[in-house]
Amino acid sequence: MGNTAWTASKKTVRTRIRNDQSWGEKVFLCFMYVLIVLFSLVCVIPFWIVLVDSFASEASFLQYGYQLIPSAWSLDAYKYLLVGGQFLTSYKNSLVITIAGTVLAVTITSMFAYVLAHPKVKYRDVLSFLTYLAMVLGGGLVGFYMMVANWLHLKDSLWALILPYILNPFYAFILVAFYKSLPYEINEAATIDGAGDIRLFYKIILPISTPVIATVSLFYAIQYWNDWYLSLLFIDNYKLHPLQLMIRQLISNLNVSAYVGGGASYQVTAPTSAIQLATVCLTIGPIVLLYPFLQKYFVKGITIGAVKG
Repeated sequence: MGNTAWTASKKTVRTRIRNDQSWGEKVFLCFMYVLIVLFSLVCVIPFWIVLVDSFASEASFLQYGYQLIPSAWSLDAYKYLLVGGQFLTSYKNSLVITIAGTVLAVTITSMFAYVLAHPKVKYRDVLSFLTYLAMVLGGGLVGFYMMVANWLHLKDSLWALILPYILNPFYAFILVAFYKSLPYEINEAATIDGAGDIRLFYKIILPISTPVIATVSLFYAIQYWNDWYLSLLFIDNYKLHPLQLMIRQLISNLNVSAYVGGGASYQVTAPTSAIQLATVCLTIGPIVLLYPFLQKYFVKGITIGAVKG
């Protein structure tokens, strides 16, 4: 009888513990859901305001400012952007810079990283040290400007916006970490079969490096697409300005008529804030469309090669 009572008592205690744990887990899950929803709102609301207020009318902006739902809608901002043709020109410049720069940068960075990671390269440690030194130290703004503008004569050229970013040391070390995680037996087997270094790299190493290559490509594409600093330094001809510098000029209210109106006499029919928001909405399109295709490689590319073993 005593054993039966003791067994029943233990079962009761275990049931209470399970109920307490279940209640605690439910509270914790509810708290996490609320936190995630609030964080999502904090991230989504600014994008929503940018999108919907780019369609706000001049009267709505002047009276209410930024709103979650504009009181009056208008396409004046988008019409204004497309009138002078500069938006399409800047869009083309940004696409050319991003595509050409990303392709060249990924090709050169992946080859350079493979040299740093190859165990039979004689001076790879020296090259690695110089690469790290270039990452932590800079040549200075004056020297950089003189080299690009005076020595290379790239002023008012799209190459001035491509070449300075063509080899990023940090991205190179990401690739080095991945290449070092690959079994060296792959190289030995390919060499025995008669493959040279170039064929080995392009036919074997690159195909199995798709995750990290996709990740680095996304980094380079975002860097080229979002950059406005180089164009501010080296491009005086506004016909060669990329979209990001155009946005900067619009936000600072400089040369608005020359950019999108085609001349100083053009009359602005849309509020400046709506023009800025419309430009931002049209600018983020390529990156937003590109990211879903590379998302499956992104996390894998970041973590792969981080632990070798």
